[in-house]
Amino acid sequence: MNAVVAIHNILFTLKGNIKMSVSSGLSGRYARAIYELAEEKKILTKIVDDFMSLNKLLEENDSLSNLIKSPAISKSEKQNSILNILNKAKAQKLTIKFFGTLANNGRLILINEVIDNFLSEVSRINGEVKAEVTSSFKLDQNQEKKVVAAISEATGQKKIILSANVDQSLIGGLIVKIGSKMIDNSLKTKLNRLEIAMRGTK
Repeated sequence: MNAVVAIHNILFTLKGNIKMSVSSGLSGRYARAIYELAEEKKILTKIVDDFMSLNKLLEENDSLSNLIKSPAISKSEKQNSILNILNKAKAQKLTIKFFGTLANNGRLILINEVIDNFLSEVSRINGEVKAEVTSSFKLDQNQEKKVVAAISEATGQKKIILSANVDQSLIGGLIVKIGSKMIDNSLKTKLNRLEIAMRGTK
């Protein structure tokens, strides 16, 4: 199965389920709250910068991610850690207060989802869709264009910002991430599911 066929298949399957708006779950409600406050205070661009910087830090710093997710670390320790980081980064007061509240409510485990939902909503308002595609081989320019067209058709948005990655362990197929939604159609995952199913028949 080539890359373009694979992405058309998975996006067609989820076309009716991909809604370019903030999730209705708990992380979505937090994201919507900070978005509305930032808009009200007219500092949305600065809050976006804070969220993007924190997101990059979480991606690059495994120890911070592990601290946030660890059940062995107390709520107060997690809160102090995130507040220290944001203060050192000279983040906006609203950003600091928001993540302080998230920590105080014991919801820091949702930090990645909240950031994804918030940034996705900002992109949606700007008429953009940020999509990350991981394939087992490097997509050429023509394939990327077809992937962008498929995502545009599925989401109804014209401005697609595509990030393409290669992971040879996938063997074949694709993994597509649009906002907080991830669609895994890789051959590796299919084989893993088949293996699990086969175990159940023994």
